[in-house]
Amino acid sequence: MERGYANRTLYINLDNNTIDIKPVTAQMKELFTGGRGFCLWLLWNATKPTTQWDDPENEFVVAGGPIGGITQYPGSGKCTVVTLSPMTKSVIDSNSGGYFGPFLKFSGFDALEVQGKAERDVVIFIDGDNGRVTIEDAPLDAVDTHLVNRQMTDLYGETEKQKRGVSVISAGQAADYNAICGVNISYYDARRKDVRIKQAARGGAGRVLRDKRIKAIVVRYSEMGPNSNGVADMALLRKAGQRINKEITDFDAVQNDMRGTGTPYLVDIMDRFDLLPT
Repeated sequence: MERGYANRTLYINLDNNTIDIKPVTAQMKELFTGGRGFCLWLLWNATKPTTQWDDPENEFVVAGGPIGGITQYPGSGKCTVVTLSPMTKSVIDSNSGGYFGPFLKFSGFDALEVQGKAERDVVIFIDGDNGRVTIEDAPLDAVDTHLVNRQMTDLYGETEKQKRGVSVISAGQAADYNAICGVNISYYDARRKDVRIKQAARGGAGRVLRDKRIKAIVVRYSEMGPNSNGVADMALLRKAGQRINKEITDFDAVQNDMRGTGTPYLVDIMDRFDLLPT
C-alpha cells in the first residue's frame, strides 16, 4: 500500500473465467481519485453506448477510495457499486457501509470489475490473506441473502480472526426476477457472533449481480491495522481524525441524529435540501 492506493485493479470475466490485473495509472488517480470515479472510468472503458444492463458486456464494478480503511476516520469503510441499471437503463452508483472496500484494497486491489455471465451460480473469492483469486461453484442450499452471507462467512472464515476479516456481497432470490433489488454487503460482528448487513440499495445492482449468476463475492483480509493504508503522515492523520470525531460527537444530534435515529432520519434531511425526486 502506498498513500491509500494498491495501484492495481482486479478484472474478472465470467464468460471465459479469466482473471486479470490492471495497473492504476497516475492519470486515473489525478482525474478520478477512487471510489465512484474509478468505477465510472472502468465501466466507461468496458462498455459501448449501445450496451444494455443485461448484456454480458455490462460490468458490476466495486471500489473504495484512498482514505478507505483509515481507522481514525468514521465512515471510511464505505464502498461504491456502479453498473448499468435495469431500472433506469443508464449508469447508476450506490454506496454501502461495512468493510468490503478496505478489505478489497488491502487484498491488493483498488477496484473490482466483473464482466460476462457464468453458466451456473458461482462465488468469487478474493483471498487477501494468501494472495489468490478464485471462481468457485456456489453452494446450492442457502438462497435468502442473510443466510448466504452467514454461510459464506462461516465457509471462508475458519477462525474467529478470519471471520472478522470476511466481507460478502450478495443478492437474494428476489433479485433473480425483480429489477429494484439492491446488493447486500455484510461484515462479521464479533460481539454478536453473527453477520450484519448493509445495502447498496439504489438502481437495481442486485438484479445485475444475479443476472451474471453471481451468488456471492467474498473478500477476506485478516491483518487490517491502524496503518494498513500506508499514509504519508500518521501524526497529521490522527490529529484530523480527532477533530472530525469531536465534531460528529458535538453536532450529530442537531444536524443528523444518525446515532439516535439512524438512516431513516436521512429522508427528512434530504427532503429539506430538495434531494428527493418528489
